Amino acid sequence: MAAVQGGIVDTVDKKDIKAEPSEDGIGNNNNNGNDNRMLSPSPSSSSSSGNNNNNNTAAAATVDQQTLVAVLQFLKKNKLNDSVEILRREAGLPEDSLDIKGSDPGAGGAGSANLEAVDAATLLNRVTVSASAAAQPQVKDSAGEDQPDVNVVLSAYSQQGDPALYQAYYSGLKRFIESVLDCHRAELSQVFYPLFVHMYLELVYNNHENEAKAFFQKFSGDQECYYEDDLRVLSSLTKKEHMRGNETLLDFRTSKFVLRISRDSYQLLKRHLQERQNNQIWNIIQEHLYIDIFDGMPRSKSQIDAMSGSLAGEAKREANKAKVYYGLLKEPEIELPLDDEDEEAENEEGKPKKKKPKKDSMGSKSKKQDPNAPIQTRIPLPELKDSDKLDKIMYMKEATKRIRLGPDALPSICFYSFLNAYQGLTGVDVTDDSSLIAGGFADSTVRVWSVTPKKLRKVKSAADLNLIDKESDDVLERIMDEKTSSESKILHGHSGPVYGVSFSPDRNYLLSSSEDGTVRLWSLQTFTCLVGYKGHNYPVWDVSFSPHGYYFVSGGHDRVARLWATDHYQPLRIFSGHLADVTCTRFHPNSNYIATGSSDRTIRMWDVLNGNCVRIFTGHKGPIHALDFSPSGKFLASGATDSRVLLWDIGHGLMVGELKGHTDTVYTLKFSRDGEILASGSMDNTVRLWDATKAFDDLETDDFTAATGHIHLQDNSQELILGTYMSKSTPVVHLHFTRRNLLLAAGAYNP
Repeated sequence: MAAVQGGIVDTVDKKDIKAEPSEDGIGNNNNNGNDNRMLSPSPSSSSSSGNNNNNNTAAAATVDQQTLVAVLQFLKKNKLNDSVEILRREAGLPEDSLDIKGSDPGAGGAGSANLEAVDAATLLNRVTVSASAAAQPQVKDSAGEDQPDVNVVLSAYSQQGDPALYQAYYSGLKRFIESVLDCHRAELSQVFYPLFVHMYLELVYNNHENEAKAFFQKFSGDQECYYEDDLRVLSSLTKKEHMRGNETLLDFRTSKFVLRISRDSYQLLKRHLQERQNNQIWNIIQEHLYIDIFDGMPRSKSQIDAMSGSLAGEAKREANKAKVYYGLLKEPEIELPLDDEDEEAENEEGKPKKKKPKKDSMGSKSKKQDPNAPIQTRIPLPELKDSDKLDKIMYMKEATKRIRLGPDALPSICFYSFLNAYQGLTGVDVTDDSSLIAGGFADSTVRVWSVTPKKLRKVKSAADLNLIDKESDDVLERIMDEKTSSESKILHGHSGPVYGVSFSPDRNYLLSSSEDGTVRLWSLQTFTCLVGYKGHNYPVWDVSFSPHGYYFVSGGHDRVARLWATDHYQPLRIFSGHLADVTCTRFHPNSNYIATGSSDRTIRMWDVLNGNCVRIFTGHKGPIHALDFSPSGKFLASGATDSRVLLWDIGHGLMVGELKGHTDTVYTLKFSRDGEILASGSMDNTVRLWDATKAFDDLETDDFTAATGHIHLQDNSQELILGTYMSKSTPVVHLHFTRRNLLLAAGAYNP
């Protein structure tokens, strides 16, 4: 495997690198770790012998040494002798190095061969040039971390050829790619879109408005349909001034567009550009594209289309090679108390409880340590309170009555329709025990309903609490104020639409995120706001509690996700890397990882422990709006505005399935409690059920070792669909499986 970045082999992991043949001549055997900013020789000169490369390297080293000597002599001239000695020792120069005369007539900046005569202005100018050449790669590497300087970013487009020839360059490459063998055509066609964008931006930046407009009109129709929205933004950039404030443009410029191409196809492209001496296109490929070369058969059009569509191309294969501990944590052992009244009945229920891990092959939480699970103390998790233990006991009792789902045993579906919401319902969540449902609304309120006969009550006032016998058995009932009981409560506090809501696992708290840039934590005992978390500068689109409580994650328009703890005002981690809004967030079942979906059409997985991005999934053609992990923790499902549901193997970092059938945005996804059924809800007013067991069991693990980094997807959506259920006129906003595998759906009726 050789990853070519701007024509330079990425030398980080030397074991996996195969050296390019010597006739490449494009600097592929250059071992300096940085991304060489000085444009390499044009393809026409690349046929020169290997000695030239060595001469170039030696010449560069000589120039660097001369610059260093010039700095030393400048310091010496100003009587800074201590600094001279320290710098000379660090650079490893001999003591007589200051007597060296420069032999490069242009090195002094004024044609002088004597470096001692270099004046201060010339020296500073020269050092600045050298420093800027070395600093430019850092601008590219900092994408997603620090906002790059706009002028530095855009200045890359100042290198440009004859504007009248841009159409000829592009047309010539297009004719060549259309003439190659079918097996190479699909792979090489990937270069059309990034080349088109960068050539257009070069024309605009250099004030060739008419040529840019003609170029756009001629070739924009040739691009893939899933880049339609990006091209619409691009078409509005017609002047140099427009480029300075455009975030999409800066993202595209600072993030190298990643193309995954077989070695044979890459050699074809390179040979063509060398023969035609097409320096303009070759410079763009070196400057703006990251070509991830693999050894093996070229990929087909369908294989490429399955992985394409994100803002910055495909993910580098190296991005998905980190170890991910996707297994489940060991469950704490809790003894089941037996009531005196129905001890016999409980004993009957007690037997299958012990066998539960064997019964639920995918969704079980086995008492044995999963070999793929993180160690129990990898991240600090809250200790179980007595109330948590009681709740787990209730969960285990419910689990014994759970319906085992499958193709022949589909779940019943209960749909909660929000009436008179006037399209104002923006987020829904249901508690794990299915007793409460909450909705976030565009009028900045959060509303909570009880969906059981038990009404919602507030805790009594402090004065009334002092009168209660705290030693009584029913103290938890006595502290509640019956006068406040009602079927629903309204929570006021946000100053903008509420986009995300999430219940804590213990049902004591509710989180809400809003357009006002805050996340609020509400008590479900007093129905008041306890904390307002301020960190996002723009609307917060989603918020999710950890399955273990205490931690939660938020994502918003500022393109970052933030990890919080309920008792900290400031975020614990900031996950930066997405190129557009973070639209949805989800915790892994073991709470050690977080998945985020974005408008940049990618999904990223982050390690909670160190904040690193451990997975990047590309393949969706629109913003991601739904994520859900399988109960086993091994798989992830995602839904987007492209109406597709994609399935991902977390351990291998690969797409393993595509479910097609919805006709509008997939807004919510949920695996059944045992992981055998995947439910999807969409803006097309339908709930669809998919056979998750069959989708994952059909995988051939041998294909995971494919050099291309992915497997061939079967078009078997019709075999996997188990049922489609229409609502009258209600987009499906949320799905939830009860502990007994009854499916709850929710949405706002849209008359």
